[in-house]
Amino acid sequence: MLELCRKPLKMCFGGGGNDDDLLWHTDLKPHASGNYSIAVVQANSSLEDQAQVFTSPSATFVGVYDGHGGPEASRFITNHLFSFLRKFATEEGDLSEEVIKKAFEATEEEFLRVVRESWIARPQIASVGSCCLLGAISKGVLYVANLGDSRAVLGRKALEGEVNCGAVVAERLSTDHNVGVEEVRKEVEALHPDDAHIVVCIGGVWRIKGIIQRPVMTAEPSILKRKLKADDLFLIFATDGLWEHLTDEVAVEIISRSPRIGIAKRLVRAALEEVAKKREMRYEDLRKTDKGLRRHFHDDITVIVLYLDHSKESQNGRSKQKGVYDCINTPIDIFSLNSDEADL
Repeated sequence: MLELCRKPLKMCFGGGGNDDDLLWHTDLKPHASGNYSIAVVQANSSLEDQAQVFTSPSATFVGVYDGHGGPEASRFITNHLFSFLRKFATEEGDLSEEVIKKAFEATEEEFLRVVRESWIARPQIASVGSCCLLGAISKGVLYVANLGDSRAVLGRKALEGEVNCGAVVAERLSTDHNVGVEEVRKEVEALHPDDAHIVVCIGGVWRIKGIIQRPVMTAEPSILKRKLKADDLFLIFATDGLWEHLTDEVAVEIISRSPRIGIAKRLVRAALEEVAKKREMRYEDLRKTDKGLRRHFHDDITVIVLYLDHSKESQNGRSKQKGVYDCINTPIDIFSLNSDEADL
């Protein structure tokens, strides 16, 4: 079924038609227990964010990969992680935390093999990497696995005894692996005791060697396992490009008061409007800024919003969406994609 992820460009990508040449999005699409949408805006000269959603009647996989140093690592994960996930889940008989760890490890080992074989001809590949955020739903159970500072946030109804009972509240499901977090910063420093400058603060922002915020530590993700409940309404999976400009609470509020159609694009637009506000410029001027130059204003931003429509069928691993096998990958380059479509 993963051959679906290699479908022709127009079948697999599915979105476009924006007033921003660097913004791409999908229409609302079905998954086993609801529907979802994706949006991406490109800022880097080469799009370093990648994302994908795989759906079947019994499971849904969501992947968000934020590359750094180049797009090679995030593109590699797109082509391999889901394959390993399905392979190990089939061998073990079901999805589990151990299956997810094995899929991450196998993807890492395979990428390192490629680096070893090609770094002499392509030395730059030895300096690239990627954050990796995975969401997987099977039989009413949600797994969230994370490496890096992409983030998964749940929108749910506040429970009895909580403030604003009945209102929609935000619950963060992943842990940011970012040296801006003191605990992570100390862990990186402990791993590099001979380098007094492994982590430095520049302009009020903590970074590894003054370049990136993401720590290079391990390929083993932090994993959360959660039984989905009737009060769980939707999930947001997004790269740090979104969270730099919107809080968990603001993102959840936007979704809870907005129609479903175009919801991922709406979150990206809200983040871009915040960027323009901070820079004291018009949004219209920001969206006309070319890729590369645009990176001075914001990072690549990728958002997936997954609605949870609970039913007995989906809780038991069966869906009303019979036979819905599909895989949507985001484009490897939005500017080129839109330019090609304009030439058709």
